[in-house]
Amino acid sequence: MASTGTPPETPDRSADAGRVLGRRRNWLTPVVLSALVALGLSLLYMGNILTPQKHLHRMPIALVDSDAGPPLPGQSRPLGAQVVEQVAAGTPAGEIDWRRVSRAEAQRQLSSGKVYGALVVPEDFSRAVAALTTADAPARPKLQVLTNPGTGSLGSGIASQVNQEAAHRVSLAIGGQLAATATTETAKVFLTDPVEVVTEVGHPIGEHSGSGLGAFYFTLLLLLAGFMTANIVHAGLDVSMGFADAEIGPFHLREPTLRISRAQVLLAKMGMTAAVALVSASLVMLAAVAVLGMEAPHAWQLWLYSYCAVTTVGLGVLAIIAAFGNVGQLIAMFVFIAFDLPASGATVPLSASPGFYRFLGVFEPMRQMVDAVRSILYFDAQAGAGLVRGWLMLLLGVVVALAFGFGMTRYYDRRGMRFEPGHRS
Repeated sequence: MASTGTPPETPDRSADAGRVLGRRRNWLTPVVLSALVALGLSLLYMGNILTPQKHLHRMPIALVDSDAGPPLPGQSRPLGAQVVEQVAAGTPAGEIDWRRVSRAEAQRQLSSGKVYGALVVPEDFSRAVAALTTADAPARPKLQVLTNPGTGSLGSGIASQVNQEAAHRVSLAIGGQLAATATTETAKVFLTDPVEVVTEVGHPIGEHSGSGLGAFYFTLLLLLAGFMTANIVHAGLDVSMGFADAEIGPFHLREPTLRISRAQVLLAKMGMTAAVALVSASLVMLAAVAVLGMEAPHAWQLWLYSYCAVTTVGLGVLAIIAAFGNVGQLIAMFVFIAFDLPASGATVPLSASPGFYRFLGVFEPMRQMVDAVRSILYFDAQAGAGLVRGWLMLLLGVVVALAFGFGMTRYYDRRGMRFEPGHRS
């Protein structure tokens, strides 16, 4: 006969917050991961910004000798030739890439973002220096420092500081050489620091450009738009296909699990991300250009690049998540944000960054994206100003994302690791 007794009691699995917090194993993962993330981000970001002048590595600056003479008494060539030699020799080896070019070539390189600034010896420099020792009220000879705000305010500022310090050293050297030949007291006073340094903008950019930082923040928006779009699509489709629960306030929803291969899931997510990126990129453009007035002389080209950039980042994020699961979101955050921002060269130029960041800048996508956006915004969309490299990086990014994402998901599918409904006892 069947037993008529009371049913056996089920184990009491209820718990309160105290019991949850009292388990040591519940603390281990969040403490370790949070500590590593906080420490890693602090070292990455602060290590690149505190002393950029101490990490100069071949920062490109144009050096122009336009001095037409005549040579000073006892010399065989105009003083400008001596000045550029002193400037080049006065900086430690490897810090500055002094590019000795003509005035026209210097302007071309400023206008294409090839150099961070320029130091120019004007045509009348020798004549003005010679007048110091004879005229009662001589005009100070000038050296011209040209800035390039389109390369970023910090990079242009470092180059300007380097140029001004070099010009000051030249001024003291010239004054020391000519002090003994001065014939008037006025001339002797001038010769303590005879050269005037005039700073001008070598390649002007628009007023609504954030002093060159507009390109960085716009690129950051594209990066975040791609990252967030991919994560939103990933979470939304996982809920609709029954792979994750949806919780809104007190409401909980679980859809029936769809039997579908991992590769097909990734294909659906990537397709939706490419479509949603049209909206994300367009709204970034709308907010920055139409609402806030950012100057965009090549607006359609900027929009096209923006859409492709958002899509490329989104595909990369989805490929990483497909390969590594939920922890892939953390990995993608490091790949596309944590490592990307300090290695972008947008705030701190890579030529003023430690070697580790220059290494990251070779392949981290934001470096190439910033150069492309700068080219479109500030350098008339010139191919050689970083635009071609920016497009090539997007193409490479799409290829890598597709190959890696579908390679991993097809491998999982062949091993029988399909999405299946299940539970944990």
